[in-house]
Amino acid sequence: MIVRADDIPEKEINFSAIRASGPGGQHVNKTSSAVHLKFDIFSSSLPKKVKDGLLGLQDSRITSAGLLVIKAGAFRSQEKNRVDALHRLDQLLATAQKEKKARKKTRPSLGSKKRRLSAKKKRANLKKLRNKIED
Repeated sequence: MIVRADDIPEKEINFSAIRASGPGGQHVNKTSSAVHLKFDIFSSSLPKKVKDGLLGLQDSRITSAGLLVIKAGAFRSQEKNRVDALHRLDQLLATAQKEKKARKKTRPSLGSKKRRLSAKKKRANLKKLRNKIED
């Protein structure tokens, strides 16, 4: 079963309105239209597999304490920014639940080994030619 942001109880997701950065005139200085979405991965009701997948992601939005912070401020409307933050949480959850392909063990072919060794010998000879000539 794939877990989505809609499946997470609202009490586990914390929204806080902040002032948006960037251009926007005087309006941006008066309204708090940007949104911070904060989600504590450790204390959430997500399955262990999904939690481990989220914590395993190399994402700068996930702190070492297991807190996921998403800042959404692309829109002038606070509601649109909330929806955008939830959409990004959805994408992170989908990435965390994606099955990783198992790596097949392979061996280098005999031809590739020979080519690699001959290239090394050629390079070594080239470097040997750079040495000083002894009498």
